[in-house]
Amino acid sequence: MRRVRYDRPGGPEVLRLEEAPVPTPGPGELLVRVAAAGVTLPVVRKVRESPEPIPLGGEVAGEVAGLGPGVTGHAPGDRVTGLVFGHAYADYALLRTAMASPVPDGASATDAVALVRSGLVAHGALAAARPAPGESALITGAAGGVGHLAVQLAALRGAGRVVAAVSDPAKADFVRSLGATDVVTYAQEGWGEPVDYCLDAVGGELLAPALAALAPFGRLVAYSSGGGTVRAYDLLVGAKSVTGFQMALIARGRPDTYEAWRRELWRLFGAGALRPAVHAAFPLEEAAKAHEVIESRANLGKVVLVP
Repeated sequence: MRRVRYDRPGGPEVLRLEEAPVPTPGPGELLVRVAAAGVTLPVVRKVRESPEPIPLGGEVAGEVAGLGPGVTGHAPGDRVTGLVFGHAYADYALLRTAMASPVPDGASATDAVALVRSGLVAHGALAAARPAPGESALITGAAGGVGHLAVQLAALRGAGRVVAAVSDPAKADFVRSLGATDVVTYAQEGWGEPVDYCLDAVGGELLAPALAALAPFGRLVAYSSGGGTVRAYDLLVGAKSVTGFQMALIARGRPDTYEAWRRELWRLFGAGALRPAVHAAFPLEEAAKAHEVIESRANLGKVVLVP
């Protein structure tokens, strides 16, 4: 089979396609013939920053091609999606049964990759913000794979105002089409009227303006891999709070919550209320181009590899 890997840290240019044996599923694992694999900013960052090469993981969707010892509840030919911790940029991938979600009829593999993992992060971050109907929301990275779903979910949860923060004003029409009522860019001075909560996908230098955009008693949920520092004084003066959110902890520690969120995402998709957007689908041999799109923050929605 083919898979994408790299041998040294760097930019998209270090990615290369290689031949590798088809992996053998172990206990609790499915062998999935990959039809689509998601490309995420955390993985792109790891390629640049990890001192040692790591498998390029991420969400995949495809057909079950084999079962590990003792696996029940799945059969060859089943359509599934889920997060792969090993090699995801490949013709075949190993998916833990605990992370596997069935793909319903009427949904494509790219729909599934764009919806489930990114949607779970958006859903979970929104839940961590404890929104009340009528409250105002700020979504950073609003045109990205997670952000474009968070904009829609905030509106569906009854936000009175949804402010989409983006890197480029050219993205304004896209986020407005998803339900954003206001659009701001990272570079502009001030982000308008204060908001009740913020879902921050960017981190780093953006944490300070995101915190400043909160009204008194506002809540910021940080789920970015971009790091950053918050001053305690900036929290104290407005009685503001910051909550960290990581999807992997929910998947491992609260499987019932994880499954309930997955069902809700598919319900909203089936009702036409939640629309995952795919910016572009690249073949495996163009994985470097997919990473370039993410690094340049040019994407409107999800970037996908299609073996």
